[in-house]
Amino acid sequence: MPSVKHHASNILNEYGAAQCELVGKAVALTDGQAGTVEDVWLDELHGLRISIKGHDGRWPVSTIKFREN
Repeated sequence: MPSVKHHASNILNEYGAAQCELVGKAVALTDGQAGTVEDVWLDELHGLRISIKGHDGRWPVSTIKFREN
């Protein structure tokens, strides 16, 4: 059982790190929509999904591109 708890803890730690890295960042989706990441969800079927401020819906994290400096 300890290894299961260890794996679950790792997943939650990585999810928290992804939230910190993504929320508030300017991104563009592959379909052309752009905005700021408002929230991040862990979806059991698709992995990480994001919402963009001002746009309805949740998108897979794989569809975003970060703003280049």
